[in-house]
Amino acid sequence: MIKTVATTPYGDQKPGTSGLRKKVPVFQQENYAQNFIQSIFDSLEDFQGKTLVIGGDGRYFNREVIQIAIKMAAANGFGRVLVGRGGILSTPAASNVIRKYQAFGGIVLSASHNPGGPTEDFGIKYNIGNGGPAPEKITEAIFARTKVIDSYKIAEAADVNLDIEGTHEIAGMQVTIIDPVSDYAALMEELFDFNAIRALLQNGFRIVFDAMSAVTGPYAKEILENRLGAPKGSVLNFMPLPDFGGHHPDPNLVHAKALYDQMMGDDAPDFGAASDGDGDRNLIIGRGIFVTPSDSLAMLAANAHLAPGYSKGLAGIARSMPTSGAADRVAEKLGIGIYETPTGWKFFGNLLDAGLATICGEESAGTGSNHVREKDGLWAVLLWLNILAVRQESVVEIARQHWMIYGRNYYSRHDYEEVDSAAANGLVTALRDKLASLPGTKIGDLTVQTADDFSYHDPVDHSVSSNQGIRILFEGGSRVVYRLSGTGTSGATLRVYIERFEPDAARHDIETQEALADLIQAAEEIADIRQRTGRQTPSVIT
Repeated sequence: MIKTVATTPYGDQKPGTSGLRKKVPVFQQENYAQNFIQSIFDSLEDFQGKTLVIGGDGRYFNREVIQIAIKMAAANGFGRVLVGRGGILSTPAASNVIRKYQAFGGIVLSASHNPGGPTEDFGIKYNIGNGGPAPEKITEAIFARTKVIDSYKIAEAADVNLDIEGTHEIAGMQVTIIDPVSDYAALMEELFDFNAIRALLQNGFRIVFDAMSAVTGPYAKEILENRLGAPKGSVLNFMPLPDFGGHHPDPNLVHAKALYDQMMGDDAPDFGAASDGDGDRNLIIGRGIFVTPSDSLAMLAANAHLAPGYSKGLAGIARSMPTSGAADRVAEKLGIGIYETPTGWKFFGNLLDAGLATICGEESAGTGSNHVREKDGLWAVLLWLNILAVRQESVVEIARQHWMIYGRNYYSRHDYEEVDSAAANGLVTALRDKLASLPGTKIGDLTVQTADDFSYHDPVDHSVSSNQGIRILFEGGSRVVYRLSGTGTSGATLRVYIERFEPDAARHDIETQEALADLIQAAEEIADIRQRTGRQTPSVIT
């Protein structure tokens, strides 16, 4: 039986760069999740009888919202729902399932790399039929609907057993519980030379992968250990836990410090990697070397032809604006397009669909390709392993040769987390007000060449996205970028991106923060960060 339930709007359901993210107690308010899910359905057209994919990263409240979403999908007229067993689907795996089974779209329950638990973060994101995050016109329509919603539809039915594969029926809609790993693993076997990687691992090449008690665990266990033959125990923390074991599932040098320390030790494995809460981010560390996400994007693009899935070359490379320019020089050498977009994977979707780009990346540890429409942490790990297997060189050797050819982009991101929102917005407003007066300004030995607030003109649909980050470009090619992040749930996160291009190979061994010291000081002076935020140092430096 279909029931229509009266409800009242909440005023805080505006999706960010990757859906709606709030603390669990916020989502547990009466009808809060139902309002947002109904607003998604109300913003879509022509889905009656079609397929919806539902899955999540296993965090706290995942199973409860999946049951709600299933019953609401039935009440709203979907014909079939595909759900990952146990409620599990990594974000890239969900994208693949949407594409493979030609689903109308999907609901992905995740707050990505944010902490999980009864008082931590939860999120709901809608992905469209190409497998990618909903574009702004849809998320804006969803938000508009949340502000006036007065009822939602839900089927009165028993909960579905999410832990056993099989098919059920709810209010005339078919619900199929699927293996969350098999379709994704099959896709990876198509893209990469598993025989070459298997031979590398059998030859004594040692790897360690930290799944951070998050969703990638079952995928990494199946692919790295079961199919590629890595020794048992190579995949750490492989069981997805609702609170990620009490850890912060963000694969950076702060939250994956144990892995970093192991890789810098005397008896380090050859290759270390980690992924995040929902499986779309990656951390790459070779023995004795951390590869920044910006460098990883450039190095993967330069070597992608070594993997079967990319042997015909790349159509183009896309990167988010704050990501370093390292990939630009690879694109120039390859004679292919380079596209600079705002932060947010949804901006890559049009470029991928139009065949303009093959590989995309963001400095925030996200890389991916046209195989799905999300960033993909395990994909990046497997492409690195494929390259290492073919080149028979270490990560350090590959990185040094890359810098020798292309130059090195010293790069760092300084995050000021949970800053008072009014203070953060005031800082950005003051920066915008002084942009016109900055060119020509000298700060130490640095001279500002140009300053602007980045706007993106989409070459495919010609849409314009303004106010996407403040850029200060210095003579000689260095730059500082300021941006407020849309992925947190408390206060505001100010991100400051600092970059220096160094073409001289004799200067490629300087410690990163030392190489960027004058730019870090300039970033502070220009934005008056300490005075405006009250913070003496960043919360996280990556």
